[in-house]
Amino acid sequence: MGFVERGELPKDEEAVARPANERWPTLAISIDLGKVDQGGASRHVLIGYDDEYSIQYMGKNLRPWWRRNGHMDGPKLLTAAELDYASLNDKCKAFDEELLGDLRKAGGEKYARLCSLAFRQCLAAHKLVASEEGRNAVPYLFSKENFSNGCIDTVDVTYPSSPFFLLFNPTLLKGQLTPIMEYAQSSGRWHFPFAPHDLGTYPLANGQVYGGKEQNETNQMPVEESGNILIMVAALAHSEGNADYAAKYWPTLTKWANYLKDKGLDPENQLCTDDFAGHLAHNTNLSIKAIVALAGYAQLCDDLGHKEDAAAFRKLAEGFAAKWQEMADDGDHYRLTFDKPGTWSQKYNLVWDKLLGMHLFPPAVARKEVAYYKTVQNRYGLPLDNRKGRRRDPSVHYTKLDWLIWSATLADNPDDFRAIADRAYDFANDSPTRVPLSDWYDTNSAKKVGFQARSVVGGVFIKLLEDPGTWKKWSSRSNHAN
Repeated sequence: MGFVERGELPKDEEAVARPANERWPTLAISIDLGKVDQGGASRHVLIGYDDEYSIQYMGKNLRPWWRRNGHMDGPKLLTAAELDYASLNDKCKAFDEELLGDLRKAGGEKYARLCSLAFRQCLAAHKLVASEEGRNAVPYLFSKENFSNGCIDTVDVTYPSSPFFLLFNPTLLKGQLTPIMEYAQSSGRWHFPFAPHDLGTYPLANGQVYGGKEQNETNQMPVEESGNILIMVAALAHSEGNADYAAKYWPTLTKWANYLKDKGLDPENQLCTDDFAGHLAHNTNLSIKAIVALAGYAQLCDDLGHKEDAAAFRKLAEGFAAKWQEMADDGDHYRLTFDKPGTWSQKYNLVWDKLLGMHLFPPAVARKEVAYYKTVQNRYGLPLDNRKGRRRDPSVHYTKLDWLIWSATLADNPDDFRAIADRAYDFANDSPTRVPLSDWYDTNSAKKVGFQARSVVGGVFIKLLEDPGTWKKWSSRSNHAN
């Protein structure tokens, strides 16, 4: 109240030990701008977080990226930031203007505003560190699974956020994939034929802690995570025009492709990334993920000169896609699970068939799904599937923000895209739950169901990957040297 009434901050408090949630400590600054004329007035404040070590990976403490060469400290960082302030401010304004223009062109005004809200949150939910000290360091980018179990470098968190990094800096996507690929291929600790889920609990990336951990297959996500990584690596190769990254981990990627060959078409009772909905057998959307991942592996085989394997896996993926259409068909849409007629779900994984030019599924598949989505969506968006909030209020019909935009991107015309995507903006704008952007909310009330401040919101940028020229324009600008 003192600031509201007099424009003054309270005097410094005496540093007395107390519980963290008792009179929460705050950092505040007040600047008197004096008399401000029509020309306006501007001031800025520099705030930095000085961490000497940030993440522990496989027992080794890693430096933040800005400290990797040993000559930078907190005061020097602030000095450098001040020297760069004016030029960076101008670059940021130009960046914002150009990006918002591309977003409006791709999806309209509401889509552009939704993406502008998601941009900083996606990036901020990570920590950029150096793999080692000195000039030979490569960037590792570790996500934190905010507002759930705090897992670090979760594969099914990297997957939904991947469009952001594929668009703006593919090197940073590698920075998320490499630690988990090294863990799976080189640590000698991951003995399963499928991909891991995570690397630990932030900030300790010392091995999987989810489900059965390294001990057993309880609550693992075998089809989910294996498919996620294969799709992301295929998307990297598509973006960069080569499969050099895949070549480093070829034995492991091949093992996971073979796992999907055996288990992917009709998944057993298991979790997927939407684990809050519980286990599900015969999941048609998870099956699509496996099919697309196998086609992605075929593309990688082709890029690396493994022509016979490329042809075999491409034929396999095509055969699976044809079977999928027969098994999942439910008249005017496709089912939630192969064995349950009268059900439906978002088929968001199908978007990669379009973005990576795979042409596995006829365009009529996506067209039929999008037409059906428009008939079952609610005021604030398309529900994730026909199920209700079984473990909560049964009246709740929730969705995931990232998947909603992926499903909208299946549309083959702007009107259909906006008919679905605009309601996601309406949720963010109207939600009575005033928290950092949630990715899990009720499509009737716009209230948050769970999750906030998570990196997965980077998935809303996926629409910009639809145009090859736009994708190439932005991704080619990333500065790999710095």
